[in-house]
Amino acid sequence: MHVVMFADQHVESLGGAQVSMRLQRRFLERAGHTVTIVAPRMHRRAPTDTAYVDLPSIPVTLDREYALSWPGRRTDRLVDAALAGRAPVDVVHVQADFWGAFIGHRYAARQGLPVVHTMHNRVDVGIEATAPFPGLVMRVLNAWARRALRPALRGREPRHEPDGWAYLRRLALLSAAVTAPSAHFARRLEAHGAVPGDIVRGAEDTARVDVVWNGIDDDILDAALAAGSTERRPGRPRFVWIGRMSPEKRLLPFLEAVAAAGIDAEVEVIGGGAQLRAARRLVERTRPVASIRFAGRMPYARTLARLAAADAVVQTSIGFETQGMTVFEAASLGTPAVVSDPDIAAELGGGVWSVADATVAALAETLRRAAADIAAGSPVAVDPTIGERFRQSSRTAAMVEVYARAVAPR
Repeated sequence: MHVVMFADQHVESLGGAQVSMRLQRRFLERAGHTVTIVAPRMHRRAPTDTAYVDLPSIPVTLDREYALSWPGRRTDRLVDAALAGRAPVDVVHVQADFWGAFIGHRYAARQGLPVVHTMHNRVDVGIEATAPFPGLVMRVLNAWARRALRPALRGREPRHEPDGWAYLRRLALLSAAVTAPSAHFARRLEAHGAVPGDIVRGAEDTARVDVVWNGIDDDILDAALAAGSTERRPGRPRFVWIGRMSPEKRLLPFLEAVAAAGIDAEVEVIGGGAQLRAARRLVERTRPVASIRFAGRMPYARTLARLAAADAVVQTSIGFETQGMTVFEAASLGTPAVVSDPDIAAELGGGVWSVADATVAALAETLRRAAADIAAGSPVAVDPTIGERFRQSSRTAAMVEVYARAVAPR
């Protein structure tokens, strides 16, 4: 098959969805398929790859890492021209929530192609965490979606409540299949009616929301496992926090909790973003007992190596992550996790120190408990089956089954 993916951000930019798409592309190609990825052109650097269709864009962040491509007739013409000279397209895979989703659904409607839409984002939670007036932003976003998707919807407009679920329902209505990277997010999508359009139109034999986890690179996972034993030894605990430094990831509350916990530990913070300066200032002000190192951004393979070397990974976002890939990568390497989100903790099944609530005090208490267990040589045990279940090769095979169902005659 020729799969055309649409993204909000270039897949060479920073982000978990981007890492996932790069992996999906490589393993789809390894299985004999063709992949083209349509996304906004990058401004910080300009990667060259014949599989990429880079659309004209404008930067939307101060560091110029992320960009926006405006959905409209001019962009439609550019997409059509760029894809016209390639192999015939079999399926459109939208892995975007905003402008990339609009552009992808418009293209599929013009060409009469089925869409598989992977919902990566709790839109309502993300906007509430990052926007000063989230209600107004959500109403504007829904209005933008109605306008941009009008050619694709063709009068099939869903209910108009100006919330995040109405927004996702609109995108799902245009899709032959909807996938989610976790069971808990899939169930929420179903509960709020964000299901494939055929279900809305009454098809009884159509699947609802398929759970297709984001995968872990088989090759890098095997190399990391082969590099050394994952057996943990008693001693000074080593914690690692990985992610984009933005409010919804809750880096600052994590650093406050480290200081409040008074733990004697090594803490490594991997990633970058707008809150880096504030994070450094917080550490200087609180002077925690733990040593804290800001390691910056790292390549994927090196990040996995740091996870394998750690005693625990800490994930502090709540309600925002639709999968929370970092903790599953860590578990695949034998590394347990401190997890604030109860849905993610439940999905992991084991190897978790769960945080009781969203307060800094609760996180500090959990860090103290984890540090004591690690120092005593008795950390929580990770589910040994996770590594095999999350290999990208198995995730690609699952997605190909969804593609096949989407393109099958109806």
